[in-house]
Amino acid sequence: MRELARALTQQGHTISHTLVDQLLHQLQYSLQTNVKTREGQQHADRDAQFQYINAAVRRWQRQQQPVISVDTKKKELIGDFKNSGREWRPRGAPARVRVHDFVIPEQGKAIPYGVYDLHRNEGWVSVGVDHDTASFAVNTIRRWWAVMGRAAYPAARSLMITADAGGSNGARSRLWKWELQAFANRTGLQLTVCHFPPSTSKWNTIEHRLFSFIAMNWRGKPLTDVSTIVSLIGATRSQTGLRVRSEVDRRTYPSGVSVTDEQFASIYLKPHRFHGEWNYTIHPRRRR
Repeated sequence: MRELARALTQQGHTISHTLVDQLLHQLQYSLQTNVKTREGQQHADRDAQFQYINAAVRRWQRQQQPVISVDTKKKELIGDFKNSGREWRPRGAPARVRVHDFVIPEQGKAIPYGVYDLHRNEGWVSVGVDHDTASFAVNTIRRWWAVMGRAAYPAARSLMITADAGGSNGARSRLWKWELQAFANRTGLQLTVCHFPPSTSKWNTIEHRLFSFIAMNWRGKPLTDVSTIVSLIGATRSQTGLRVRSEVDRRTYPSGVSVTDEQFASIYLKPHRFHGEWNYTIHPRRRR
């Protein structure tokens, strides 16, 4: 307002910044932040894919077969860094954190990859410390199945996975499909994967059923070490009964791992008739 008043004064108008404020309000102006609404060009079958996923989820649940939503949460710096939000502390005793958010080399970043069970309202989060790869993603699903899924669904014959179209669980990732084949072979489960259309990751169920509650639970708390991160994730609850388990995954997951044409051809993958690049089923090569 002072800049506008100064510019108008230079043009011969006598005006103060308070009058500029009044005039702007009379003209229906107000201070506003940016609003994220532009998602880029929408795919012609965007809504049809949402309907396809919704129908498939309901079909799996009617058959009492497990359905999970998976994704990587935002990577977090490990150390005494500022974490957005506020928490109750003694007056005048805020948590002291670093001024600059430069990664501490010996601590690095935490990579939380989550699995959310749509039927049981339960979550599993593996906190990786290496790279966010397809191998890391599928190993997280493998850990969820070993610790939580198998006991919850002892009669399961198939598993439905909903995921974003990009990232470590991307629709075009050969390594993602290769690792899923190994998981199917080991468990005997038939894996059906449905990807959300590009630029629609915010609609992934895990985002608003699990990750949002994790963010609320640790707001204002510095993520000083991996143990703290795992503890805060595991303590996450919601009024709808959400329960979460978490563990650190200290394995190494090299980036840039490629799957050869011969290996890819050996994957027992059946694309669905509707957008087979987004929807496909991987069958196990051997029974349990």
